Amino acid sequence: MPDHDPVSGLPTEYWHRLEDGRVQCDLCPRFCRLHEGQRGLCFVRGRRDDRIVLTTYGRSSGFCVDPVEKKPLNHFLPGTPVLSFGTAGCNLACKFCQNWDMSKSREMDTLADRASPELVAYMAGRLGARSVAFTYNDPIIFHEYAIDIARACREHGIKSVAVSSGYVAPSPRAAFYAEMDAVNLDLKAFSERFYKKLTGSSLGPVLDTARYIHAETGVWMELTTLLIPGENDSEAEIEGMTRWVREELGSEVPMHFTAFHPDYKMRQYPPTPPETLARAREIALHNGIRYVYTGNVHDKAGQSTYCSECGTLLIGRDWYRLSEWELDAGGCCTACGTPCAGVLEAEPGAWGARRLPVRPAAFARELEAAG
Repeated sequence: MPDHDPVSGLPTEYWHRLEDGRVQCDLCPRFCRLHEGQRGLCFVRGRRDDRIVLTTYGRSSGFCVDPVEKKPLNHFLPGTPVLSFGTAGCNLACKFCQNWDMSKSREMDTLADRASPELVAYMAGRLGARSVAFTYNDPIIFHEYAIDIARACREHGIKSVAVSSGYVAPSPRAAFYAEMDAVNLDLKAFSERFYKKLTGSSLGPVLDTARYIHAETGVWMELTTLLIPGENDSEAEIEGMTRWVREELGSEVPMHFTAFHPDYKMRQYPPTPPETLARAREIALHNGIRYVYTGNVHDKAGQSTYCSECGTLLIGRDWYRLSEWELDAGGCCTACGTPCAGVLEAEPGAWGARRLPVRPAAFARELEAAG
């Protein structure tokens, strides 16, 4: 773990001083301008001793092992376990946040678990996880910690997954995605109105991030949109979004349309009808997206993977349990030989739907004893 005083925080790179005496954080397009002692909207980065520091390095709100499909990633090592964790804070202000108890936390005592990057990599290896996921809140805000973990994991053959809104400035974005293996990018809507009203951010930088990942990196990317009744679920908006994805990112980027449930500051809204998800999936397929999924509802057909050429059921899914597997050792359809896009192996994982909470303390003792 980097040598820093946990009270003072870890000094960071992405900031500069302004002529009026404030210091600007350059990590995300919010560009918070801070006086001494102030924190940014994310709450975990703030100005101390005339520089921007990260206050949550090495501290987590909790670890657990999940199926990778829960991120959701359906084309990245299907069926395998992923060690998942997050921290406090977030750089968006989503009124519908479904992890608000962590992402909106202003209490540092929610960060119950301490773990160095080396310990996270060790835990993942001991637990048989094929990857580590930065999730629950946006990993961009703990940029330095996530990058150090990814580097430690790579030394053990463990991959790194980001679950992110994509709201990040270009320079830190390049450094971050140079260390990632996969990302589920949260494309929350396809209108500036939605982003401004319900997230306190803007759509443009998110689209820029999606283009960057697709064109400039080798990171496997899938997209998720939480459909909220009356806000981002119109057929016109889904038409526009899916056409943009096809034209800018290509036909092989999987899209996930997931159901909203009333939470945080939007408890007055109804849950998303399953029919809305089914219609969004239909529109996306019609517009040329080859792999389209529904989520947060029981829909085996909408959660399974089909050959884009002949329609064969390639990977059957019932929630997070895999059933059918009709891919050959090279990741091609056994019926017609068409490749299935993704990061695939000859055999699926067998983790299933289990969720295994993990506490680092015991692993820390093991790692210390091992020298």
